[in-house]
Amino acid sequence: MEALFSETHEMFRDSVRKFLARELTPYVDEWEDQHRPDPAFWRKAGHAGMLGMALPEAYGGAGGDFLHHVVVSEELGLCIGGACVGPALNSDIPAFHIANFGSEELKHKWLPKVASGEVILTVAMTEPNTGSDLAAIRTSAIRDGDHYVVNGSKIYISGGAIADLMVLAVKTDPSKGAKGVSLLLVDMNNTPGLRRGKPLKKMGIRSGDNTELFFEDMRVPVNCLLGGEGQGFGILMSELPRERLLMAARSLAESQLAYDLTVDYVKQREAFGKKIFDFQNTQFQLATMKTELAVGRGFLNECLREVKHGALDNTRSAMAKLWITEMQGRIVDQCVQLHGGAGYMDEYPISRLYTAARVTRIYGGSSEIMRLSIARTI
Repeated sequence: MEALFSETHEMFRDSVRKFLARELTPYVDEWEDQHRPDPAFWRKAGHAGMLGMALPEAYGGAGGDFLHHVVVSEELGLCIGGACVGPALNSDIPAFHIANFGSEELKHKWLPKVASGEVILTVAMTEPNTGSDLAAIRTSAIRDGDHYVVNGSKIYISGGAIADLMVLAVKTDPSKGAKGVSLLLVDMNNTPGLRRGKPLKKMGIRSGDNTELFFEDMRVPVNCLLGGEGQGFGILMSELPRERLLMAARSLAESQLAYDLTVDYVKQREAFGKKIFDFQNTQFQLATMKTELAVGRGFLNECLREVKHGALDNTRSAMAKLWITEMQGRIVDQCVQLHGGAGYMDEYPISRLYTAARVTRIYGGSSEIMRLSIARTI
């Protein structure tokens, strides 16, 4: 079978793993308490070559490929810190929106800074009353000369409290539904009319900040439009297959970590005079998990090979995200059970993995949206 990751990818993986062990995991408890990561982490990540790997070198990228982004997602999933802050680090996808649909001026101005970590990038789509229904957003952008005047709000925005730049989904024509959605690139530090809410308190992933954003007569230059008016929905959908594979890759890695931690625990912990591992029920549960992990890895690798050959479609990526995140929920739940009371204590990593796992079936398109997308092809 064709090798998926090259020697270059594996060398990159080793450097990412060492970087995360040094610069992420030791600080997670502090970041969890403050409900936001240290913005300086992005500059360190950029210096280490972890950002914008697949962006063209002309725009500050490393000229790598999508598998470099997969490596970062997997390594985030394999470290405890990644279970807490991983989604907030996913600035890769909106960078491609700029690279593929922004003007040369915007690309040269912003992408090198995103790749270096000098600028933290986020994407703002979700609104209080729309959830996964992007076509129903209400944030408006009305043309006024050389500017759009933006009014509305967003919620649950990953990185919203510390980001410097955002790809903002707006309605430039409310009468057209999805065809009225457009994307604006907004400088979050120098645009009057933008207000950030406080970081939202969450069940898990507390060190990855999420916040509300409010826009009151916010003026954005017309030349900050990505693509043309009404092209926003299509632009966002164009990157969804790869975005969902990155989510699936991190979920699979977090599931593997939960399994590995649990195997170690049950082989050491004793009950009723023998190791917990020696009970047949424990062995059966672990055998089921090991099988599911192998099936998930096999399908994910198949999808990643399709990406390499330009053959991946939205249905296959939806299937990968659906199955792997649902599997993650089953595995981490059973791993907590095998830990017993210890599994409910935050001093044990499995507790953090458990609360972090719950959102993977919601963000990036919920499991219900994945099923709907798949069903449309039947």
